[in-house]
Amino acid sequence: MFDKEIYRRRREQLKKSIGSGLLLFLGNDDTGVNYADNTYPFRQDSTFLYFFGQPYAGLDAVIDIDNDREIIFGDELSIDHIVWMGNQPTIREKAEMAGISDTRPHAAIKEYLAKAKNAGQRIHYLPPYRDAHRVKLYDMLGILPGADTPSVEFIKGVVDLRNHKQPEEIAEIEKACDVTADMHIEATKATRIGMRECEVAAALEEVAARNGYPLSFPTIATVNGQTLHNHIHTNIIKEGDMLLVDAGAETPEGYAGDMSSTICAGRKFTERQKLIYDIQVASHLAAVDMLRPGVPFEKVYDKAAEVIWDGLKGLGIVRGDAAEAVKAGAHAMFFPCGLGHMMGLDVHDMENLGEVWVGYGGRPKSTQFGRKSLRLGRELEEGFVLTIEPGVYFIPELIDYWGGEKRFADFINYGELDKWRDFSGIRNEEDYLITADGARRLGKKIPLTTEEVEAMR
Repeated sequence: MFDKEIYRRRREQLKKSIGSGLLLFLGNDDTGVNYADNTYPFRQDSTFLYFFGQPYAGLDAVIDIDNDREIIFGDELSIDHIVWMGNQPTIREKAEMAGISDTRPHAAIKEYLAKAKNAGQRIHYLPPYRDAHRVKLYDMLGILPGADTPSVEFIKGVVDLRNHKQPEEIAEIEKACDVTADMHIEATKATRIGMRECEVAAALEEVAARNGYPLSFPTIATVNGQTLHNHIHTNIIKEGDMLLVDAGAETPEGYAGDMSSTICAGRKFTERQKLIYDIQVASHLAAVDMLRPGVPFEKVYDKAAEVIWDGLKGLGIVRGDAAEAVKAGAHAMFFPCGLGHMMGLDVHDMENLGEVWVGYGGRPKSTQFGRKSLRLGRELEEGFVLTIEPGVYFIPELIDYWGGEKRFADFINYGELDKWRDFSGIRNEEDYLITADGARRLGKKIPLTTEEVEAMR
């Protein structure tokens, strides 16, 4: 945990931004995998962590703005719990670490909320993203699953605070990025022809475990890089393959790192692979060069896509003006995802609160294929932490689908494109902090260019 004054300051800022009412914070509970005592690894709700710092199950909290109260609700461990789990701080001790003196048994939260409701207080809550949260809302407030109306004011207040990373948060993210970089460096060194993908995944995940860090998301380690989120690790790495690795570590405080690498199976990339890889790197560097406060991230995305288009145009795969092709959406054949996302206590920071608020400041997102997957489009501000991860993908199913419709035939040379259908995909990813006059990469440097990757092989 951070110093208690940090949590007090965060809560005070939130109260000022919302002004009145009662703020309900739903903590997470242990959840059984296949029976009650065999649980998934516990992870506290990130907004609960941000304002109360408590990584324990079984807690909920309220900030009663109207009556100037901050309360944590939870139950003390029984002797049965202690025998199996060991001791923990008491509820009062946990609360004091966050600068809160008022604690009550968990059962008291229903009565407290009922009184607030009867008194005409507005009860603010955030969008539920777990079924257990929906059950809590029904139990505490009588709100049926699917009938919830989260507070926009609460969402915006949380987003504005959590989007702007403070020095203590940046230091934590840097720790996560350092370990994440070590994971990718290990994967780059360890990959060998004849290995299974799971062996590389095991090698990089060991790095996180040795540091006492959990993973910030399930590892991607695949020779089928054209599948954007491929979590299958059963393939054998063969000569001529490339292994796409997307993996990250999370600090004990809950802050995430997120990086991607594309590794040649042998000691060298093939000449064909280098052609596409160099296009991806050029797109990546062009995006990084634009990072600074005041720049709309959607323009950074456009630039990255245009660089990819011009590179493929040089290979005869596409034709036409890059800006026109990107505006029309033709680039999504090769770049059907976003360029990056906010990162912090969540690897996709606050995604449960809605991308329209986190990444667009309330502005509607595009519905265009490819562009609709851009999680971040708003103007960049000092303190934002985000990923840069353009990719170049050759997806056979998408080639056949669009080709069958002759979609964007004025832009795409399908005859030439078909020669690349078995190429797979390339993605490299780094994490950046927006500073007062530009941007700074977070964490150790990982191999980016073909020369840098080959030097580690």
